[in-house]
Amino acid sequence: MSSELKTLVVIGFFLFILWNLGAGLYYMMVDKGRTKRTVKSLTWRIGLSVALFVLVIIGILTGLIEPHGIGRNSAP
Repeated sequence: MSSELKTLVVIGFFLFILWNLGAGLYYMMVDKGRTKRTVKSLTWRIGLSVALFVLVIIGILTGLIEPHGIGRNSAP
């Protein structure tokens, strides 16, 4: 899998997460608790966040994603 494709997948997940977060805010202000759209939108946001986290962990474990090593001590 190319580096550009991996980046696009992560950016796509972030965009869907932000979209659902904004939709949840909008539904909360418009519906005023009369419908379940806010809960549904925020549930999707949590699910997408967990899915992205799991995909990143799987990518690191399988070697598709290489961590860049911030915070690691470099031996001289």
